Amino acid sequence: MKYKVKCSIWIEGDEGAFIGPGRIDLLENIRIEGSISKAAKAMKMSYRQAWELVDSMNKQSKNPLVVKTSGGAGGGGTLLTDEGIKMIKLFKKLQENFQKFNEDQSKKWLP
Repeated sequence: MKYKVKCSIWIEGDEGAFIGPGRIDLLENIRIEGSISKAAKAMKMSYRQAWELVDSMNKQSKNPLVVKTSGGAGGGGTLLTDEGIKMIKLFKKLQENFQKFNEDQSKKWLP
């Protein structure tokens, strides 16, 4: 039998969860879709839940990760800020480093 250590990583602040895999997926979908509503739909999540997650991240971040845009021919939308894009990149690098650590430790400790 082969064993594997499975872990998930997230970052918490004083107000609870700040960033984790699901929130990063939401940010990526917002970047792709240009809309919280469309991103939520793509993830089979309610708009309310998606908005609450975005609001929580924005409130806990020094600078907003997501901003609403208004007006224009196609109506408003939602954009990821440079800070939001940076957060995705940093979190993915953290996950990558953690995964390497996890694999190294698994080789040492598991049969």
